Amino acid sequence: MCLIGQILMDKTKLTPARILVSFVTAGVILGALGIYEPIYKYGKAGASVPLPGFGYALAKGAIKDVEKYGLIGAFTGGLKATAAGVSAAIFFGYIMALVSKPRTKK
Repeated sequence: MCLIGQILMDKTKLTPARILVSFVTAGVILGALGIYEPIYKYGKAGASVPLPGFGYALAKGAIKDVEKYGLIGAFTGGLKATAAGVSAAIFFGYIMALVSKPRTKK
């Protein structure tokens, strides 16, 4: 994943933010098409932790809740499936902001 991102940054005019969004979107699309499942089973944490894995988790949660709750599941499923990861990122980011000493680059 990092190699693909680096190639995109070096060879295109895409910004890092657009590449991040592209990775998440690719994970959603591949998850919805059932293509990311074999990648996930083979790669384990290497496929679930990066940005496409986040997109896959969103798609998988949405599909699961649509089957269970109908259309409203399309909106709630992805949120429920990724809530723990987002919460952990916010919590640990806050802790690091308290512990670290900010300074400007020279």
